[in-house]
Amino acid sequence: MITIEKLTRRFGPKTAVDNVSFTVEKGQVLGFLGPNGAGKTTTMRMITGYLEPSSGSINIGGVDMQKEPMKAKAMIGYLPEQSPAYKDMTSRSFLAFAASLRGLSGAKAKEAVDRVITLCHLEKVVNQSIDTLSKGFVQRVCFAQAIVHDPPVLIMDEPTDGLDPNQKHEVRRLICEMSQNKTIIISTHILEEVEVICSRVIIIAEGKIVAEGTPLELKARSPKAGTLVVGVKTGDASAFQGSLRTIPHVQRVDAERDTACPTLRIHPDDKDNLATLAAKVASMAAERGLVLSELRSDPGRLDEVFRKVTLNDVAEECKAS
Repeated sequence: MITIEKLTRRFGPKTAVDNVSFTVEKGQVLGFLGPNGAGKTTTMRMITGYLEPSSGSINIGGVDMQKEPMKAKAMIGYLPEQSPAYKDMTSRSFLAFAASLRGLSGAKAKEAVDRVITLCHLEKVVNQSIDTLSKGFVQRVCFAQAIVHDPPVLIMDEPTDGLDPNQKHEVRRLICEMSQNKTIIISTHILEEVEVICSRVIIIAEGKIVAEGTPLELKARSPKAGTLVVGVKTGDASAFQGSLRTIPHVQRVDAERDTACPTLRIHPDDKDNLATLAAKVASMAAERGLVLSELRSDPGRLDEVFRKVTLNDVAEECKAS
């Protein structure tokens, strides 16, 4: 549904987006991550046709954005970072206006507006002017305008920004539901959100893609991925730490900081046999009369990988490990 090839955007001497290429299939939710100034918003603006690229190509559903921009844009719903709304209009009149811009009129326009009002739970504020709404409700109204024409492609820049936890949950649920028959790209700084709703992740830094994969694949690149976490509820954790080092295939054992009870992290040299290693740890703890509060494998952390690939800093990697 979306094919981006060698996309580049320059602002004078500065290259904001540098030779970026990727594809997004129908039914995928692509999380677009990166530090501030990495080029995320610029890339999304080019994909939606809001900003012209310096070079490269954008194809939406088989349509070349540069050659047939109106046809390509008709397939896209766009929620920019700054909520776009005419604040002197009511929620309903603004959504009706958005529907008319999308070529809907009469009964079809009314049906479309009623549908997104229900989907986004805007019934209570439908007749209020937008300038009287909370930031969260304004965001929901602008989310509604992005889907009023039921587009096959959704591009959303920080879609849950300003929402309370309940509203965030609702928007995430909507995105998951719509992903069944749509292609979705979202940018967000909330890594928990990425793990919940994204099927793929691209991390961009200084205008270039520095990592790509599923959330699980990226987490597996974390220094802590494939380690065993052992919480010691009662017993001598320090002595146990020394004993754990004698188990075959244990590379090292570290004491974790800032934990409620003494916690040890085992780094094995063979991460494919964690179940066997965990069984040996449990048996050793029982033999020494220790009570464990937890014994689990660590799948890794997305925030560690994010820091590692965007900072490209060996010191940061050592700190994370």
